[in-house]
Amino acid sequence: MKELKRTTDVYRVDTEVEAAQLIQEFKDNAGAEGYDLTKYESKYKCKKKRSKGEVEIESEWYMVTLQKDFLPEE
Repeated sequence: MKELKRTTDVYRVDTEVEAAQLIQEFKDNAGAEGYDLTKYESKYKCKKKRSKGEVEIESEWYMVTLQKDFLPEE
């Protein structure tokens, strides 16, 4: 018998607000979908571009990591 115990999902979103909304969405759906959200984090990321001695941000985003532990079926 095989039983899924844990997954880690990584999402890319554009803003900090979207990151917070995504985390809250998974928190709200946890019980109904049969998992506990045991760990979550969001990290700011950016891609920089150098030109003529100056650094400018080319693109920026947030990486959201969600760890879900699945509840045993009874």
